This record gives sequence, structure tokens and C-alpha cells, in this order.
Amino acid sequence: MTGDVDTTLDDAAEVFATARKRLFGIAYRMLGSAAEAEDVVQETWVRWQTTDRSVVLNPQAFLTTAATRLAINVLQSARSRRETYIGPWLPEPVDTSDDPTLGAERAEALDVAVLVLLEKLTPTERAAYVLREAFDYGYPEIAQIVGVSPTATRQLVSRARKHLASERRNEVSTTARQDLLAAFLAAARAGDVARLERLFAEDVVTRADSNGRAKHVARVVVQGRNKVARVLSSFAETFWAGITTRPVEVNGAEGFAMERDGELVGVLSVVVSDQGVHELMWQMNPEKTEPLRRAWANQAAPEAGVGEATPEPPATARS
Repeated sequence: MTGDVDTTLDDAAEVFATARKRLFGIAYRMLGSAAEAEDVVQETWVRWQTTDRSVVLNPQAFLTTAATRLAINVLQSARSRRETYIGPWLPEPVDTSDDPTLGAERAEALDVAVLVLLEKLTPTERAAYVLREAFDYGYPEIAQIVGVSPTATRQLVSRARKHLASERRNEVSTTARQDLLAAFLAAARAGDVARLERLFAEDVVTRADSNGRAKHVARVVVQGRNKVARVLSSFAETFWAGITTRPVEVNGAEGFAMERDGELVGVLSVVVSDQGVHELMWQMNPEKTEPLRRAWANQAAPEAGVGEATPEPPATARS
């Protein structure tokens, strides 16, 4: 009897393993938090492990539905918790260098700026948009997952598209982007207001997320070319002291890791267009940068002679 149970659980674990990246990708896009997304994935495994799987006709649909509905529940409660958050809220950055689409068909709804915009959608709108635009689910499938009609599903996705389309920027070439970012970092370090203003779009916005734990950063959203330039200039001498930067890929785009004495202290994500820099998003909350720091440390371990890191066991082994 024990052998049969073990075999059944092994089969369940194998099915779950094929869906794990997709489930994490869905949950992360909905929640903007890798930690909360991982909790959703773990709870989905518990439900899959304890359900009567013999009556489940489509395991992948079951898993996607469970993860999406759990994420909706978490998102609803998270919004009330964020009312006590100190200063602007930004999503937790994730390393996408090895998985550019984070388990999806497309990289849609992954970059930091879009995740910020998604915060303005209802949880159901967000779920429908993510499933459709990033994972290419059909409207009937999404309707079953979120519990509304296919017609209502189309309306949810349409509203989300229109909201996001109004914020889209003209893209620039990789070279132009890199040149602009390099010029910005140099001007920001120098606290040169005039140079910063020349690099900024008129509607430039800067947000710093630290939940009140970082010094020398604004605790409010600042908008406007002159205002942003002056704010960055006022903090330049103290903020950049001892800071080194290096380009990194986070959320599907090039950003910058900010380090002091070899320790990660923040991640900067930037939105640019042919008009200049539009958004500066400074993730300075150590709770949100810690998972990224650990991931990078694990990647660097073999290079430092530590040896290959032991792969993390599947969620089933931790249940």
C-alpha cells in the first residue's frame, strides 16, 4: 500500500514539476512579489497533493486555476496591507537572465513599469490580462479560471489593454538606451541638475521603494523634469557615497545593481524613450532585494571555486 501511495505522489510530483515555472510566472506577474508567488506555488502543490487526482480530467488546468485563484486572494489582502506601507511601492525585482519570459509564452507583463501599472487594475482584470497576454490562454479557458463568462473575460482584457496602452513609450535601440543610461548615471552621481534635465523627458517620474528603511531617498513620488533633477541632485553626495553600479538583467530589461562594499543595496530600473528618461524606479527595500542577492550569490558560487550548487529539491520534497 505504501508503495502505491509513493508511486502516486511521484506521478503527482512529475505533473507538478512540468507546471511549476508557469505557475510561478503567473503568480509573480499578479503579485509583483517573488516571495508571495513562491508561497502561492507551494500552496498550489499542497492542494494538488491532497486532492482526489483520479477525478481531475486536466491536471494542468487544475493547477493553473488553483494558482490564479490563490494569487487573486493574496492580491486582495495585499492591497489592504499596502495601506500601511511607507512611501511608494514597487514590485520585487527578479533575475530573468536565464528565463527571459519567466515561464510564459511571452515576456508581457513582466517589466517593472508595467507591473506598477497593473497595480491599478482589479485582481480579476490583472489575472485575465496576464493569462491572455503573457501565457496565451484562450478566453473560454480564462473564463473558467477566473469564474466569469467569456464575454466578461474579453471585457476584462480589453480594459486592461486600454489602460496599459495609454502609458506605452516609443522604444529606442539598445545602443541608444545604454548611452542614455550611462549619461544619466554620470549626471546623477555628479548631482548636475542641468545635465539631468537634458536627459529627462518632460513627464519624468522617480519612485524609491524602501518602506522607510533607506536613508537619503525621497519617500514620495516626484514628477517633472526640474523637480526630479533637483531631488536627485540634493541626495547625490550622500546617496552615491561608496556605491558602485553594474548592469544586470531584471524583469526582462537591463537595470543596474547598486552595491556598497560588495553588498547589494538596491536595484534601479529605468524606462526610456526617444524623448529621454521617463521613469526611475529605485528598489531599496532590503526585504525585496534579498532574494535577488541570494540568487546572484548562488550563480557566482561555482566561479568562486565553491563548487556547483546543489539544485533545490522540488516543492514536493518540502511538503
